[in-house]
Amino acid sequence: MSANVLGIVDDRALGTSMRLIVTRPEALAAAKEAADRVIKSIDEAASRFRADSELSRVNREAGREIRISPLLAQAIAAGLRGARLTDGAVDPTVGSAVRLAGYDRDFASIPPDGSPINVSVSRAPGWQAIQFDEGARVVLVPKGVEVDLGATAKALAADLAVAAALQAVGAGGVLVNLGGDIAVAGEPPVGGWAVQASEDSNAPLDDDEETITIESGGVATSSTTVRRWTRGGLVLHHIIDPSTGLPVAGRWRTASVVAASCVDANIASTAAIVMGDAAIPWLAASNLPTRLVDHYGGVHRTSGWPEPNRSPMW
Repeated sequence: MSANVLGIVDDRALGTSMRLIVTRPEALAAAKEAADRVIKSIDEAASRFRADSELSRVNREAGREIRISPLLAQAIAAGLRGARLTDGAVDPTVGSAVRLAGYDRDFASIPPDGSPINVSVSRAPGWQAIQFDEGARVVLVPKGVEVDLGATAKALAADLAVAAALQAVGAGGVLVNLGGDIAVAGEPPVGGWAVQASEDSNAPLDDDEETITIESGGVATSSTTVRRWTRGGLVLHHIIDPSTGLPVAGRWRTASVVAASCVDANIASTAAIVMGDAAIPWLAASNLPTRLVDHYGGVHRTSGWPEPNRSPMW
């Protein structure tokens, strides 16, 4: 059987790397254009780094009801769903904590080292504080609460972008990778989509790395080893424990999850980092194939994630 011939383009989007792959190379330009439109719309709706985004307006006007666009409503609904499914381990009200930890702008602009900052234990306000009518598209964020949809908005962008790209090409298959949040749609290439399990989404492909194969849905990887910075000798990162308001200091440094959508995979991978040891039974009960890496490099696989050199297809 002949090898797959794929169309591939690499770019930057949402402050991270972007890769789009199509099984019909002649349709690559159309797929990229459709994906770009969706990702641009997500950035305008849900970015906390843009003063002109809808989310920034919601945060600025905390304490009053605001009618929002269908896209931001979808993003907020995804964030709140993640909080419900994880019993608050993934919580969109960690915005202030993320900002106070130093993640207050696009990551590429954050100095890797700097002077000490004040960090203190302070529980996040909690996702239940957000008043949201999804049907009416009306949201009220209480004063003092800052919403951050980073845990789910990028994954939602991958899901929506891959759907838009597939619609644009009309046939075949499409993969979108936004900084380790991977969504696939349509007819996969022969043998399925091969996905490398890497802590850094920018890592080059390596035959020695673990690889899995998927036919549908999504894969997400959350890690404390990539988006990190140092302040006064203290190493900080972007995954916040809502119970303390501080960067997570649990057992796992990386979690990769396969799920029916990239959003669901991202919710689970983020929750696994926050939950620590408790993630293992939670993931098993949810039947989500997962690869967990601890701070010493030890690997724990659950719910059917294959051992190296075995590649079941999901």
